[in-house]
Amino acid sequence: MFEDVIAKMNQEAVRNEVSSGDDKRTYTVDEIQDILGICRTSAYSLVKQNLFHCVRIGGRIRVSKKSFDEWLDALA
Repeated sequence: MFEDVIAKMNQEAVRNEVSSGDDKRTYTVDEIQDILGICRTSAYSLVKQNLFHCVRIGGRIRVSKKSFDEWLDALA
C-alpha cells in the first residue's frame, strides 16, 4: 500500500515537471498530509499553528515549500 502511494506521488511529480517546467514553490495541505503520513485533521492543525508560512488564495491554502522543508529538516 505504501509503495502505491509513493508511485502515485512520483507520477504526479513527473506530470507537474512536464507541465510546469520549473520547481514548485508551494505545497497543498493534501501534499503535506501525504509527505508526513498524517490525517487531514492533523495537517490542518499544523497549518493553524503557523509552524511554516502559509497563504490563503481564494478558498485554498498554499504552504511555502521552503519554509515547510526548513521546518521539517529542523525536526530531524
